[in-house]
Amino acid sequence: PPAVPTNSRVTPWSSVPAKGAPQPPKLQSSGSSSCDPALRPIIRRRARSLPTSPERRKRAAVQCQVPGCQSRVNRVRFADALGLELTEVKVFQTGEDPSIPLHVLSRLSINSDLWYSSSDLEFTMQCLVPDFQQPADCMDFSSRLQEQQVCLERVTSSDLGLSGTIQVRNVAFEKQVSVRYTFNQWKSLHEVCAHWHGSIPEKNGQDQIDVFSFFLPVPPFLLQLSSVVQFAARYQVNGREYWDNNRGKNYSLTCRNHPLKMPRECEESWIHFI
Repeated sequence: PPAVPTNSRVTPWSSVPAKGAPQPPKLQSSGSSSCDPALRPIIRRRARSLPTSPERRKRAAVQCQVPGCQSRVNRVRFADALGLELTEVKVFQTGEDPSIPLHVLSRLSINSDLWYSSSDLEFTMQCLVPDFQQPADCMDFSSRLQEQQVCLERVTSSDLGLSGTIQVRNVAFEKQVSVRYTFNQWKSLHEVCAHWHGSIPEKNGQDQIDVFSFFLPVPPFLLQLSSVVQFAARYQVNGREYWDNNRGKNYSLTCRNHPLKMPRECEESWIHFI
């Protein structure tokens, strides 16, 4: 018989199980309990690198079989790879200074004054101030509404313009409410439509009241001292027209210096604008 090398191991044929034969149960070690999960070998898979650009094109062409379908591959290129500069310097001339709104400059100056101030800051701002008492605060508001069918309720001013509300009697479902206003003593006029805001139910035998809201844009260059904005409310319903023009005097707002006091706690506030 041929000689067997000493460093090799021969498995007898009797110990090799036949293919398809049931495996004998393995004996558990005395140190483990029957509740321990079966141990599985750790399988390590090598990460696969991304396919190259030609391979991506081939895969896209294979995946998209619909007629007229054009597969698009996104690519990223940096400016320095194409021989271009990463930065661009723009030199502004005197006439090319960026235009910053006046209300933004005023707020920035307020923030600067607060930074160097040790107490509360008092300053003045130019804004439109009503020359009339708010109609909703008057005792005859309800009677005026019943008489005129339409009456201004309240108006407020901001950096962008005027906003307010108007009450009208619900004479019919189809109605139109608008505000006619002017900046130059009615030499030219503008008109905006008011939008339905809500309803007030019947009270003390009076009809239902509809509330409309409006907004009048005011350009910043018109916010100068003593400039005046005048307006009146118009109500159209059932082929008739009703006006509320403050009993013939119109509602007017004059640009004035309004005193304001800002507390010291606003020092660390941020002012954002676009």
